[in-house]
Amino acid sequence: MNTTTLPPAGPQGIGQTVRSESQHSPLRDFLRTETGSAVALIVASVAALVWANVSSGSYEHFWETSLSVQLGSGGVDLELREWVNSGLMAAFFFVVGLEARREFDMGELRQRSRMTLPLLAGLTGMGVPVLIFLGFAATTDAGSGWGVAMSTDTAFALGTLALLGKRLPEALRTFLLTVAIVDDIVALAVIAFVYSSSLSCPALLVALAIFVAVLCIRRAGVRHSVPYVVLAVAMWVALLKSGVDPVVTGLVLAMITYAYPASRTDLERTSGQFRLFREQPTPELERSLRQGLATVISPNERLEQIFHPWTSYVIVPLFALANAGIHITWAGFTDALTAPITLGILIAFVLGKPLGIVLCAALTTWVSRGRLQPQVGWGAVLAGSSASGAAFTVSLLIAALAFNEEQLTQAKYGILATIPFSFALTWLITMAIRALPQTGRVRALMGTGESIIDLVAPVDEERDHIRGPLNAPVTVVKYGDFECPYCAQAEPMMRQLRDDVEGDIRFVWRHLPLDDVHPCAQLAAEASEAAARQDAFWPMHDALLSHQGELSPQDLLRHAEDLGLDLKKFQRDLRTHAIASRVAEDVESADRSSAVGSPTFFVNGRLHRGAYDLATLTESVRAAQERASITDR
Repeated sequence: MNTTTLPPAGPQGIGQTVRSESQHSPLRDFLRTETGSAVALIVASVAALVWANVSSGSYEHFWETSLSVQLGSGGVDLELREWVNSGLMAAFFFVVGLEARREFDMGELRQRSRMTLPLLAGLTGMGVPVLIFLGFAATTDAGSGWGVAMSTDTAFALGTLALLGKRLPEALRTFLLTVAIVDDIVALAVIAFVYSSSLSCPALLVALAIFVAVLCIRRAGVRHSVPYVVLAVAMWVALLKSGVDPVVTGLVLAMITYAYPASRTDLERTSGQFRLFREQPTPELERSLRQGLATVISPNERLEQIFHPWTSYVIVPLFALANAGIHITWAGFTDALTAPITLGILIAFVLGKPLGIVLCAALTTWVSRGRLQPQVGWGAVLAGSSASGAAFTVSLLIAALAFNEEQLTQAKYGILATIPFSFALTWLITMAIRALPQTGRVRALMGTGESIIDLVAPVDEERDHIRGPLNAPVTVVKYGDFECPYCAQAEPMMRQLRDDVEGDIRFVWRHLPLDDVHPCAQLAAEASEAAARQDAFWPMHDALLSHQGELSPQDLLRHAEDLGLDLKKFQRDLRTHAIASRVAEDVESADRSSAVGSPTFFVNGRLHRGAYDLATLTESVRAAQERASITDR
């Protein structure tokens, strides 16, 4: 064990860290885009309402315009609104499916037991609203439109949480996103089997055959996008001809698009390809480099980066523009106030959704005796479930399939009303939580559920290099490279973090020499371990990061001499196999913990995703402190 007191903070913070601009969590990026999408959705909805009331004739005439695409003797002829609802919205559900698959492969749901609670909460959060809607409309001919009361609008729900800022924990967004994805998957199944027209078995078999073809070319290792695009379009047309709503195409194809972290082996291979290309820039090496880069990042993440902004800022707002227009009249408005459809939708979402989710979560926690419980506090669960009471995209989609013109207008009143009502309820809940005493507020937000531990090799006080109190409630593990400029730039942040965050923190350094790009990193890591044998790891650590341009063997000897080390012992230890093995053990633990770049931080065992700036890391550390303060009681 190597411990020391942290040196005083310098004047500089993480603002100098260039790497912070490139380190983003996929979930954080997804949520950020969803926040902007919610704003775009509101603007498009208002524009649709204005257009429909200023010139209702032109609004309907435009969206009922027929657009035909012909290929030989066959083709597709749909109204513009249908092209948006059944065509472009397939891309929206493709993005939803990609996010679901990524959470399943790499996110909170990679521990399969964690799927149970949000899955049940999602199902109950649909069942209760449907029952409430049927309570209003079952005796009318609108009862067949029960599917309209099922699905949360992801953009508005996550946008609500984002607008409330840091008052709610980020883990709540993961929980809500999972519930919303369950909503969308079940709602699409309902669209396919309940609200689709009479089925054509031959066309459905063609769609199934195309899907099998997609699986085959993926199995064969085909990575070029053209075959997949052609088959996706063909599958969409086949489903359209079969009578099944073709938006299902996007979700089905997304769910077979795997996500995986970049591996150290792939990164090193690509780095070698780049060096070859740098020495000999030929077309063959350029093509090889591009192919190598394409394999490093999973298709799931690459496709989501491409499609998500388009669906969030173009397709979903366009859907709102095509469907949210209501010609408002006083008579129509007063009728809607008492219409079973309007009231059923409004109450089902604003009250039924949160009731179903919270009751299911509480019952599941009780039945499992705490083994299955939310990863946030019950106050946060209540706030998140109330935010899920916003309806829009899928509800409008089902309403257009299930209702006649008059019923559709009443449904639109109810759907649009859920947005301000759910936001107001969520805001009131967060204000109530904020008014609680500190201890109660932390417990209401953070809860006592166990977090997923990403750090495979736990901190060993006898083996690891530790800076700070051994009994500190928060441990920050940093995998670093002594030649990496970002690691050096992070050091002032570490000292500043100690001063800015109230409470004790301990810092742990583990080696991750990226010797494929930093040729001196491996030897520098071994030199620090040789210094550790003379109880001088941290002084050598500081010297190496402060003099990154001086890491040659002669420089390392000079650093050891400056620190007053026994040079003969230092050189002898540096040559031993045990030193190299000690560094290799850290590298192996980094690989097993999905730490492939430097620096990589773990806060109380959780991989830190997001910017490597002082504010973001401070937020993560404070959240870990709050959770530790609850579990210690």
